[in-house]
Amino acid sequence: MKKRLLYFISFFLCVTIYSQEKFRFFGKNDDKQELRFELINNLIVIPLEINGNKLSFILDTGVNKTILFNLSKNDSIGLNNVKKVFIRGLGDGEPIEALLSRGNKFRIKNIVGLNQEIYVILKDAFNLSAKMGVTIHGIIGYNLLKDVIVKINYNTKRIVFYNPEKYKESKCRKCEVFPLQLYRNKPYIDIKARIDTVNNIETPLKVLVDSGGSDAMWLFEDTKDIIKTPIKNFRDILGEGISGTIYGNRSKIPHVSLGRFKLKEPTVSFLDSTSTFNARQFRERNGSIGGSILRRFKVWIDYPNKKMTLKKNSSLKAGFFYNMSGLHVVFEGKELVKEREVRKIVDTYSEGNRLANNDIISFVNTYQYRFKPKYKIDKVVKGSPGDRAGIKVGDRIEEINNQKAYGFTLEEIVEMFYKKPNKKIRIKVKRGDVDLRFEFRLEKRI
Repeated sequence: MKKRLLYFISFFLCVTIYSQEKFRFFGKNDDKQELRFELINNLIVIPLEINGNKLSFILDTGVNKTILFNLSKNDSIGLNNVKKVFIRGLGDGEPIEALLSRGNKFRIKNIVGLNQEIYVILKDAFNLSAKMGVTIHGIIGYNLLKDVIVKINYNTKRIVFYNPEKYKESKCRKCEVFPLQLYRNKPYIDIKARIDTVNNIETPLKVLVDSGGSDAMWLFEDTKDIIKTPIKNFRDILGEGISGTIYGNRSKIPHVSLGRFKLKEPTVSFLDSTSTFNARQFRERNGSIGGSILRRFKVWIDYPNKKMTLKKNSSLKAGFFYNMSGLHVVFEGKELVKEREVRKIVDTYSEGNRLANNDIISFVNTYQYRFKPKYKIDKVVKGSPGDRAGIKVGDRIEEINNQKAYGFTLEEIVEMFYKKPNKKIRIKVKRGDVDLRFEFRLEKRI
């Protein structure tokens, strides 16, 4: 069997000639389907049924292929018409092996897509479940979005899929409508940003709308020095791609304008040369906007009519933050934890019908074993507060600020590193069989 190498941005840029059937609406509510989604690290997680198996997928406008990560035995599903391929993506690693499966059935409530294709990554390079603290089976984008109109309400965490054949658009004076340019089945819009901190000039930008990216913005430097990394920046880990870790310089710019909506001082990541080369297959592209910006709006994504509509919500003017610890934490499974419970028992002594004043109070210790999450350090940014304190990759987190680590969700731990410059962080870790304690302060670097 001949192996093929597929190049992609975010994930894939290749165009397939395989004909998939449209997603169709069935049942009484054939005009729309509404469901609740999970919002984790600015990413939208929806339920998706594949060949009768219920899974969790990220809804990602930045991908033009459906991707399934390597499943455990408990999550295994039957895949049809499978053949081997190789894929390359953002990051500095080598192409990785995958399977291309065709003829599968997808379902979201009463929306069904038959004869669907899916790429199965044999080695989960992202390890998204560990990074998000919940089980993530895959990512879906264009294959679904091309057949529906989507309304995303980030505040209420509700998403509505509309049938384009029956959809009636409501007038919205407070909305901003953007024409969508679809290039290789990925959506781009035109915006403006003031990048230069000296001159008050807005630069026109063409950006990918990437709901599968947690950051606010990514930008690519150009040879004309119009888009250039500000002087105040620091080297950071921006994320993970199929081909490895994505690095770049993190900074802030004065503002970005999405039509009438102006967002002040967004964090912006400027990709390194390797990631920029892989990502910029569309030469007109200047970067992308991600979940940290999109979540400030109610968003309508309309691929059939090639437009996107934004309406601001209450978080439009909220600040933009970044990881000020330099520590990247991941979920490492669960462990049995012995917990003590103290119960108070009151025995009341009575003589006939007359109550005595001698109540007997006793305290009983009981113990229960429960499965609790455990976390470890996955990456440490060189020169960061966590790095200078001495924390290393592989350290298992036991306590944070004198509280057991298993008492937090992964998102709560990550959020702890984002919002309060100069906040003191005390961490107890286990390195091998040794317990170590570290202390540092969150550092505002831009």
